[in-house]
Amino acid sequence: MKVLVTGASGFLGGALVNRLVREGEHEVAVLARPTSDLRDICDLDRIRIVPGDLGDASSLTRATVGVDIVFHAAARVDERGTRTHFWNENVCGTERLLSAARRAGTHQFIFISSPSALMDRDGGDQIDIDESVPYPERYLNLYSETKAAAERAVLAADASGFRTCALRPRAIWGAGDRSGPIIRLLERTAQGKLPDLSFGRDVYASLCHIDNIVDACVKASTSERVGGKAYFIADGEQTDVWKFLAEVAGRLGYPAPSRTPDPRLVRAAVAVIEAARRIPAVAGRWAPPLSRYTVALLTRTATYDTSAAATDFGYHPIVDRERGLAEFLRWLDGVGGVAELWPPTAVTEPTQERT
Repeated sequence: MKVLVTGASGFLGGALVNRLVREGEHEVAVLARPTSDLRDICDLDRIRIVPGDLGDASSLTRATVGVDIVFHAAARVDERGTRTHFWNENVCGTERLLSAARRAGTHQFIFISSPSALMDRDGGDQIDIDESVPYPERYLNLYSETKAAAERAVLAADASGFRTCALRPRAIWGAGDRSGPIIRLLERTAQGKLPDLSFGRDVYASLCHIDNIVDACVKASTSERVGGKAYFIADGEQTDVWKFLAEVAGRLGYPAPSRTPDPRLVRAAVAVIEAARRIPAVAGRWAPPLSRYTVALLTRTATYDTSAAATDFGYHPIVDRERGLAEFLRWLDGVGGVAELWPPTAVTEPTQERT
């Protein structure tokens, strides 16, 4: 099988490429800009690199020639950016890739979506939800809105001979993660900048280890039952977010977040920040330290039922939290700790799914 992976410079895309190459059953191509950092891909000599990006339709045509399966993991995930930036990269880019894949005779299109596409701006906890939950009327931010729009386009494109599906992992983590949500939270914890936003509540999340979502991608690509459907993908354990952060911080020698701000001050700060980000010049250059979206991720319980993925393509977590955490900590130690990973390269190109 010939496969194309977008977002190969990111955490998920790179890990997926490494798995496909290691198994040796596929001819693998990646779409990459000249500036893409592919250092985490283990065997570049066995990969066809197609210069281009999601905004260049001709490069997508070249990339999809003869391709049987497309894994679309690229997306704008940073909160920096205007509506035009997000819409062009996350929605229009996905639509261009869908069109190119259809014209090329591609059989399968696997889209990496996000549970963020279902988070209502004014909603609350989402406990053990399944895929029957509808899209919200108001979205938390541009990322959520455009991931939902792209997901809808992918699912609507499903047709005989062109099978599409969307996988929804939350907060992908594990060894090799250089700039994902867990790394960012740990960096702020190490600097003493992360307040405890639990406000005395237990906040649970269904996280997703990198090996689990990669395995889900591979399994979904071989299933005939996934056409036009979206699936939650998550670890077997539900994670107490703030206890998990405290545990990992402690094992790294950092004090756990303990400063509890006044909720009213948090709401006021978010309101000011969101107002400032409505100015295009500000939104295009500034990734805010606090936003409605980040507060929601850290204060709302979000856990998912993965039984549909288990039924339709045999998904089950292949890495549990204990093993994943041990490998993650060993890897962090090997690269010199969180401080050596931060600050990451500014987000200037589509990268992997983050939440």
